[in-house]
Amino acid sequence: MLELRQFYIDGHWVAARPGREHMLVDASTEEPFGVVALGGDAEVDAAVAAARKAFPSWSMTRPEERAAIVERMRTVHLERMEDMAQAISREMGAPIDLARQAQAGAGPRHMANYLAAMQTFEFIRPLGPHAPDDRIALEPVGVAALITPWNWPISQITLKVAAALLAGCTVVLKPSEMAPLSAVVFAEIVDAAGVPPGVFNLVHGNGAGAGQSLVTHPAVDMVSFTGSTRAGIAITKAAADSLKRVGLELGGKGANIIFADADDKAVERGVRQCFVNSGQNCNAPSRMLVQRSIYERSVETASQVARSIAVGAPGLSGSHIGPVVSAGQFERIQGLIQKGMAEGARLVAGGPGRPAGFNRGYFVQPTVFADVSNEMRIAREEIFGPVLSIIPFDDEEEAISIANDTSYGLTNYVQSQDGARRNRVARRLRSGMVEMNGQPRGAGSPFGGVKASGRAREGGRLGIEEFLDVKSISGWG
Repeated sequence: MLELRQFYIDGHWVAARPGREHMLVDASTEEPFGVVALGGDAEVDAAVAAARKAFPSWSMTRPEERAAIVERMRTVHLERMEDMAQAISREMGAPIDLARQAQAGAGPRHMANYLAAMQTFEFIRPLGPHAPDDRIALEPVGVAALITPWNWPISQITLKVAAALLAGCTVVLKPSEMAPLSAVVFAEIVDAAGVPPGVFNLVHGNGAGAGQSLVTHPAVDMVSFTGSTRAGIAITKAAADSLKRVGLELGGKGANIIFADADDKAVERGVRQCFVNSGQNCNAPSRMLVQRSIYERSVETASQVARSIAVGAPGLSGSHIGPVVSAGQFERIQGLIQKGMAEGARLVAGGPGRPAGFNRGYFVQPTVFADVSNEMRIAREEIFGPVLSIIPFDDEEEAISIANDTSYGLTNYVQSQDGARRNRVARRLRSGMVEMNGQPRGAGSPFGGVKASGRAREGGRLGIEEFLDVKSISGWG
């Protein structure tokens, strides 16, 4: 039985105090495989004190020095890639090939993008030619509490930690209690890279314990959170009394608009992208909006693609999808599948229950609903599982109206061969990101949303700016 009973505070591994702990469960077998100690007020106090003590010196280091340390972190991360992949696959059930190629690889990619941005980043900038003696100084916010999720654990950890350190902040990381293994490997990477004591601190815990303590702590200057919209609202309220800066990257219910002139692979691409990581992605294109003239053909294609997607154990090599993360998540997805059927959506692939051949584990069938209306729960709620809803539309105006008719606003998708139409639709979609014709956004492009998806931006130059305050100075010599 694996036991994680240490926190990384002030450059040392510190034994957790006896008390609460969280059971780690193998998502493919439903069997416990370890425990992680949950920190509380005392551990958070120690970590915040260490970060506060380290802030004056770290914030005054030259940007080149901070970049050199993050470069060392990246080098050590690349050396530990297999350890990171195994940790992620174990803790949240990601298939091992996905864990190696996408999950573990996200850390070095994010750090490389940040380092590229640092090469031209100006921490002191002129106001403009009309005021030659004025400067705008971008200065670190202070001590940042970083609260990260379980679905892309190291991706979110590196997006926050690397940006904060490059900005000159010191940090306390609280990863999800369901995904602590990758955070421990990351702390070992930080230690090996020579990050000064107190600059990075790790405290395991849950939202009600260490999370709440960090959000309300008077010596924490900023909270950066990735997770559910419900939790983001609670964090914003809890942080309000101390006027902390709060950065939120929350849920999504992305619309994938497929016009009649879309390329032949648009539907297949949309289905597969929806089901990556077993659908546990905030930016999943989980609502497929299809123009009516190609609707039935597209429904048939989506059904065939979904039926071709294999489901398998995390440890097996291949392109299959694995289980969802927990019993609670499994039950929620099953309930929403049942609700979709009850509300009259047409089930064309998958459905309730485990896939054939599985009698345990949190495995969900790749599921596709057609004839969905945008008022149904499966079209409005973030399911966070391999469930796709297909909705017909007649024209461009209706497609935009349906896409924007959601409380979320993270990522939308447009498929059309008409460049003018793509541009026009992209500008009218209420979301922080739009991807078109299967082209991914470029390296360093900011990740984030609007509305109930939060308004933080992570990655590249704007990701670093999230952790900086603006100071206006006159009379610069």
